Amino acid sequence: MDPVRTSKLLARVLRHDPAAIGITLDPAGWVEVDILLSALRAHGYRLSATELQQLVSASDKQRFALDPLTNRIRANQGHSVEVDLGLPPATPPALLYHGTPVRNLSSILTGGLNRGSRHDVHLSPDVETARRVGARRGRCAVLVVRAGAMHSDGHRFSVSDNGVWLTRQVPARYLSRLGEPEFQASD
Repeated sequence: MDPVRTSKLLARVLRHDPAAIGITLDPAGWVEVDILLSALRAHGYRLSATELQQLVSASDKQRFALDPLTNRIRANQGHSVEVDLGLPPATPPALLYHGTPVRNLSSILTGGLNRGSRHDVHLSPDVETARRVGARRGRCAVLVVRAGAMHSDGHRFSVSDNGVWLTRQVPARYLSRLGEPEFQASD
């Protein structure tokens, strides 16, 4: 089992295209592990329940959750298929961060962060995580999000089980590139 390849496959199936292997997610995004493994086998992917459990527990990003009581699995966030993760509203810290390729900066600083085909915009609790996320697609910039001000202005936030902060959009007025003085941590 190649953990990176398998994780990418699971992300595609559990976030975006469960029908690709003939499974259906329940309304909260869960699917029984036995059904997932059987569907993967039917499509030429060999993965045991033990390997799946090891992949989920060893993942530094904790993209997936296993429900040991019901023997189900789901993606923690990032869905483009309709699911309700049941995450309650949460009060964010004053600042959150978003890593993005440098080529996207101009449009983001003008139009804000939009969720695109996903359910929410993903925000990181620290600069290093945002930098890692943004660097996946080339040279990256880190944006500072004045999440506390957004929350005070009525924007809803939630936080996934793996610590990713979620919101529907981030208007440009709450954004700054890391290092610009107007949105330092004292703000």
